[in-house]
Amino acid sequence: MRVKDVVSNLIQKYKTNDPYELASRMNIEVVLWNLHQEIYGFYKYERRNRFIFINSNLCEVMQRFVCGHELGHAILHTRVNTPFLRKNTLFSVEKIEIEANTFAAELLMPDELFSEHQDMTIYEAAATYGVPREFAYLKNKNF
Repeated sequence: MRVKDVVSNLIQKYKTNDPYELASRMNIEVVLWNLHQEIYGFYKYERRNRFIFINSNLCEVMQRFVCGHELGHAILHTRVNTPFLRKNTLFSVEKIEIEANTFAAELLMPDELFSEHQDMTIYEAAATYGVPREFAYLKNKNF
């Protein structure tokens, strides 16, 4: 199943695209933690429990994107403990990292947004909805 379809199904099922709300409703513990400045967050699976750790020192907009990214891991790569999402690995070319970034972009910029604002560019949407500009291209606008 495509990442876009997974995200669409989640939004439809839970009636929200808020990564914190989704995590809560799916019993995934989100922990804001004072991590090293280079570590943005990570996902941990342990004994059927799922945890998302987010650096509490990041701005709220980046925390939300990191939550969406790590939620992508929790849903797409449930039993895989992911390495720390670091400032310099945010742009990783590893398949699971690209999938998690795509998940976050699709989640935070849902298709309905473009239906309501048809003249909005992908980069304007990214700026408006808290997706780093570098990841806007991951949003698939094929409706």
